[in-house]
Amino acid sequence: MNNLESLLGGFATVISPENLLFALIGVTLGTLVGVLPGIGPAVTIALLLPVTYNFSDPVGAFIMFAGIYYGAMYGGSTTSILLNTPGESASVATALEGHQMARRGKARAALATAAIGSFVAGLISTLLLAFVAEPLGRLAVTFRATDYFALMVLALVAVTALVGSSLVRGLISLCFGILIGFIGLDNQSGQARFTFDNPALFDGIDVVLLIIGLFAIGETLYVMVKGRTRPGQVTPLEPKQPGTFMWLTRSEWRRSIPAWLRGSAFGFPFGVLPSGGAELPTFMSYTYEKNRSKGKNEFGSGAIEGVAGPEAANNASFSGVLVPLLTLGLPTSATAAVLLAAFQIFNLQPGPQFMTKSPDLVWAVIASLFIGNVLLLALNLPLIRLWVKVLQVPRPVLYASILVFASLGIYSVSGSIIDVMIAFGIGIIAFFMRQFDFPVAPAILGAILGPELELQFRRALTLSNGNLGTFIERPLTVVILLLALLALLLPYLPKITAKLRGRSPATAGKLSFGDED
Repeated sequence: MNNLESLLGGFATVISPENLLFALIGVTLGTLVGVLPGIGPAVTIALLLPVTYNFSDPVGAFIMFAGIYYGAMYGGSTTSILLNTPGESASVATALEGHQMARRGKARAALATAAIGSFVAGLISTLLLAFVAEPLGRLAVTFRATDYFALMVLALVAVTALVGSSLVRGLISLCFGILIGFIGLDNQSGQARFTFDNPALFDGIDVVLLIIGLFAIGETLYVMVKGRTRPGQVTPLEPKQPGTFMWLTRSEWRRSIPAWLRGSAFGFPFGVLPSGGAELPTFMSYTYEKNRSKGKNEFGSGAIEGVAGPEAANNASFSGVLVPLLTLGLPTSATAAVLLAAFQIFNLQPGPQFMTKSPDLVWAVIASLFIGNVLLLALNLPLIRLWVKVLQVPRPVLYASILVFASLGIYSVSGSIIDVMIAFGIGIIAFFMRQFDFPVAPAILGAILGPELELQFRRALTLSNGNLGTFIERPLTVVILLLALLALLLPYLPKITAKLRGRSPATAGKLSFGDED
């Protein structure tokens, strides 16, 4: 009952007029930016991160971030369905069936099952988050420095191995991020590292600059160069059909509800694990629906289960991602890394003590996930024609506006043109990373977790008088490190299995999720 009372207290905080306004603003801004082709939730939150610098209360900021996230996800599903342009790799599965439904005159049904499925998955996963987070936080209090070091290795290796099509490129991206994280003065010795004797770099590169550069600027430059200069062909909305409830017929409701539940079951557990985000559960949900659904003969031409399941998995995985973020301080996806940076703006450090030190904030954030879903469902389906109009605006105008907004946001926070130049320099690097298929998520996770990984490594060695054997003395540490090794080998298991069975390795595909367009 304690968790339920805490959750109700979180709702009491969120439903104040001021915080409801923040949630409404977040949902609207998130949808507005997220509906732009090629822009996903991580980019949207990164772009709007400087807005919260003037917030005195972090609760309002994170309520707005929850709205931004869900609004951006809804915007991503809109572009996937109407324009066949996924805003992020987790929306690829939605585009496969959703756009075909739209072409068959079922655009309203596809949009509705995506939005309602997100709401259902958000409700289920938020309840699971409320009852899982606190026990895991109590367990995390018993962790030692070696355990934290192993956990960070697992998170970095798992995300690097499972995101992108090449492990080597992922590791290079990870090392690039760790290198950026080490820029500045060493916390223990005070020695300047990688600063080139430039005092402007003594404090390191602000994580907000890094996130805006890697995601907002880099992604925008990439889409501008790769995309078309004219808006894509938006599939028109068909007239509202009689006999429907919330744009779905009775048959579509019957087919969607089980898919929503199954998608939620896929999404939440994989969100808790360091699996690299929502790509894996969304594709697993799509594959399951394709093989087991009663309407599997429709797959490829617009099966509603192929939209309902992946969208529910995508939404549920985010609530799962919050479990290690809030209880261990570990971001296991790009969006979680951006949220961790947002916590750090307010001098908050998620981890084992977070649930006890900042309970009001934690439970307000959890409750705001539900409120954001309700507002999304109540407001955005009626406003769908407005978002379709946004899709018809010429892309050069949209992306030039994003670059201007990012520049003004950085300059308004720091008042330094050097910070703007650093952000654009990082953005140009991120553009070439995307151009040559280097995943960006390992870079941002390396930059954020790299310094903390070094800190825990040093702390463990200090407590053991420099004995490296301390990392294999605790069974928990050994198990986590073995899981990290398994995650490193996982992409190659199909080829290894094929060789053992005597088949050609070429017939066994390497696992690759993420960075698809």
